[in-house]
Amino acid sequence: MPAHSVPPRAILLVKTSSLGDVVHNLPVLSDLRRKFPDAAIDWVVEESFAEIPALHPALRRVIPVALRRWRKALWSAIIWRELAAFRRDLQRQDYDLVLDTQGLVKSGLVVSQARLSAHGQRCGYAAEAAREPLAARFYDAGFAIPKNLHAVERNRCLAAAACGYLPNLPLEYGIATASLTASWLPPDPYAVLLIATSRADKQWPDHHWLELAAALAQRGLSCVLPSGTHAEREHAQRLAQGMSRAVLAPALSITDLAGLCSGARLVVGVDTGLTHLAAALGRPTVALFCGSDPQLTGVYAAESSTSRAVNLGMPGVAPTAADVIAAAVQLID
Repeated sequence: MPAHSVPPRAILLVKTSSLGDVVHNLPVLSDLRRKFPDAAIDWVVEESFAEIPALHPALRRVIPVALRRWRKALWSAIIWRELAAFRRDLQRQDYDLVLDTQGLVKSGLVVSQARLSAHGQRCGYAAEAAREPLAARFYDAGFAIPKNLHAVERNRCLAAAACGYLPNLPLEYGIATASLTASWLPPDPYAVLLIATSRADKQWPDHHWLELAAALAQRGLSCVLPSGTHAEREHAQRLAQGMSRAVLAPALSITDLAGLCSGARLVVGVDTGLTHLAAALGRPTVALFCGSDPQLTGVYAAESSTSRAVNLGMPGVAPTAADVIAAAVQLID
């Protein structure tokens, strides 16, 4: 889409998963709203993460998709009816730009089902830049965005290239949510400890969490431990037993988890989507990297944020408790 073309009146973003990737795509929505204030912008996202883009006031419509669930029972008649309903929902609007910032075959398939306007285009990463090169076959235009950029900047550069503007806008996630109010929350200031992750190599040792909680308690902070699965809750319970000021959070929606983080004095978490969400909300955030590279997917604070986001550790080298405590103290003092 050349810079001199008519501004798009309808834009579809395709970034389906995972939670951290969806958070990293929020600045694209902010950029597009700034450049095209009159455009209607929709977003296709996995049903379990639909609450995240809905937090952005620039979004007109969230279009939930259930690719993860559907592929488990693809031959079910119910699934085929859901697929047909999704396609009808997707094609309610014709789009001037369909932008796939995921670069996977599954997201390319979604892009292929979108309805274009007379001069619309399907855009995404060029084959050499996409996570799955075959995805580029679904686009009318592909762009070779360097792979060594942080995920947030890759997404933003792709949108800028597709729309013909320079990628020099201020970084804004554009989301905000009210602090969670609940009777189970501690009455004093609290820190949120995000201990759960889907990969064993991303976990931070339990004794480090206990040292951190003790240091935070000395500074008047209680620790709130959210959990999702049964195994995560059992893990959180074991840790809480060794902490002097700990609260186990009940099951919470993503919106409530965002509110929990929004009201926190500090968030410390492993490499998980909720840690990225905390940084996007402008909370003081310490992210712990043990099995992934923070250079490409670390927490990334908005330029206007008054707080800071700190990445510690690297693949195979977990940050020490002392390093995390020092970073946390610097953020809260």
